[in-house]
Amino acid sequence: MDKWKESIQGFDKRRGLFIGETLEETIKFCVEQFIDIGQKAIKDHNFFAVAISGGQTPNAIFRQLSEDKNKNKLDWSKVLLFWSDERAVSPDDPESNYHNAMEAGLNKLPMLPDHIFRMVGEKDIEENGAAYDALIRYVLPTLQFDLMMLGIGEDGHTASLFPKSHALCAVVKLAVANYVSQKNTWRMTLTYEAINHASQINIYALGKNKAEIVAKALTGPYDPDEFPVQKVGTPSHKALWILDKDAAAKL
Repeated sequence: MDKWKESIQGFDKRRGLFIGETLEETIKFCVEQFIDIGQKAIKDHNFFAVAISGGQTPNAIFRQLSEDKNKNKLDWSKVLLFWSDERAVSPDDPESNYHNAMEAGLNKLPMLPDHIFRMVGEKDIEENGAAYDALIRYVLPTLQFDLMMLGIGEDGHTASLFPKSHALCAVVKLAVANYVSQKNTWRMTLTYEAINHASQINIYALGKNKAEIVAKALTGPYDPDEFPVQKVGTPSHKALWILDKDAAAKL
């Protein structure tokens, strides 16, 4: 266990880096890390609580996790599956993070239905945001996820913490509804309070189209109102930025 940690580079007191040579190598690292963290969590406290994100990279991870060579490496009956954010759409909508994760392979894994905690964003999103906060507190009394999976948008958002949105200021709540004026829509999102308390925090950014925002977020001035991803990670709960060479090209 923990062999993946040998590949991590230090960046600063809040963040570390993994830079894969290729897209394929980077996804392989992500899959092996996911399995390792899950095995360790189950051995330690008999469950693996993970908050997953939408996007191409997580979906590629889920596809490989559901392959025959990998799917028996975890006791999926002990996986507690949450989401880091969700759109205000139904669970069968092509834009739904829940829908895409399930279709990418999670629906092929033997998870217990009552261990899958989707965000209900399609109606009463403010009330359901508060309900998701309460659900986390009930299921995870320590309020600590074993793995937090996040991406980064080209505007510097992560989860659905968008620039200058009100959820950036949430200091007690773990999950909230967040109005995103840039997109004229509501989202549900975990807050920094939930994100930065996780045992392992991952930020995935792969491909040339992420190179500019990765460089701005990691090496530019600290301005989390403009680049919310910059506030992810603390000295005691570091954020691991998982990049391929294309995404790291401007560092």
